[in-house]
Amino acid sequence: MKKVVVTGLGMVTPVGNGKVATWNALKAGKCGIGRITKFDPSRCTCQVAGELKDFDAYLAETGYVDKKSMRHMDPFSVYGVAAAVEAWRDAGFTDDNKPDMDRVGTMVGNGIGGMHTTGEAWKTLLERGPDRLSPLAIPELIANEGAGNISMALGAKGPALTTVTACASSTDALGQALDLIRVGRADVVIAGGTEATIMEFAVGGFMKMRALATQFNDCPEKASRPFNIDRNGFVMGEGAAMLILETEERAKARGAKIYCELAGYGATSDAYHITAPDPSGEGAVKAIRIALRDAGVDDLTTVDYINAHGTSTHLNDVMETKAFKEVFGEEQARKIKISSTKSMTGHLLGATGALEAAVCAMAIDDRFVPPTINYENPDPECDLDYTPNVGVAKEIRVAVSTSLGFGGHNGALVFKAVK
Repeated sequence: MKKVVVTGLGMVTPVGNGKVATWNALKAGKCGIGRITKFDPSRCTCQVAGELKDFDAYLAETGYVDKKSMRHMDPFSVYGVAAAVEAWRDAGFTDDNKPDMDRVGTMVGNGIGGMHTTGEAWKTLLERGPDRLSPLAIPELIANEGAGNISMALGAKGPALTTVTACASSTDALGQALDLIRVGRADVVIAGGTEATIMEFAVGGFMKMRALATQFNDCPEKASRPFNIDRNGFVMGEGAAMLILETEERAKARGAKIYCELAGYGATSDAYHITAPDPSGEGAVKAIRIALRDAGVDDLTTVDYINAHGTSTHLNDVMETKAFKEVFGEEQARKIKISSTKSMTGHLLGATGALEAAVCAMAIDDRFVPPTINYENPDPECDLDYTPNVGVAKEIRVAVSTSLGFGGHNGALVFKAVK
């Protein structure tokens, strides 16, 4: 089977614009969560989110997104293109040095699509009638336009596909991209996720589900607190992360930097509930085991790091802890460094899996485990090593990333260091 490696990374996140800024912030335990500024949140019981900062200035500095094209994109597409162009350049590709673009695929996960466009179009419809709707409303809001705009920005003419599996969307995108290369349908794939949902409708909807943190409006940086006894919901985030995947043989032949190998992927469904995870963790356990088997990881003691889904909700964090113990055995599970970087970024919904996959790649490359911040009041039911508050230097042989989405979607990825 072909080995598939990560050769490029790009991202825009609540803790930083770009790969370097994001990774440095995560290593330092910097929190990107604050009071919502994109709308007046006073009517919401949750008034905090992980918003991008200085994004327009970042685009002006980098030129990653064409200004004319940007006028016809929903923010989720803009974020995705910015991350994809950075990843493309990080992989060493230029106009004069690029692969056969007919063999370059695009695989992008997204949870909701162009929600900002949807909201504005609905407002126009109610106030001014259907004749005043923009002819670009539908092209801007449909979920596949993230992948479409990325493929157009880079000239990628291979398969351009979208996965929509809630919070597992971009994990599944990476898994499907892995398979595209393995079966020979593409030589290079731009894979990841993007999401832009910080608006009153989305916050209000999750708020009414009692899914969001509501007790930390006065101290937003404390709101996302995975595995704490006093956690009371997740914090919404926005942004995008993209990874460039290609075969190890191809990457080495062109002298590319290799961050790590994307070695395995597993996916299952709970078939249990539209929003709640199966408390037994059976679906998550199976997804992780499938991914480990796909990666050829027979010796579970080689797994040195897990980037947990770790949403800061009561149901997820307890269930995920149980799942890790079931997969690795309680004794071995206690030896693995685990972290939830959502404690710093918030939950990027459909983009979260790609961001956390990129974190695994950077952790392996930099030999460093980022922390779970705000770990102050441990939940007795969550009793593993969550790398509390301060990151640690560590050689990582194998890393696992988990993503669990509404609808019962479970996804897991396995990464290996490349010697």
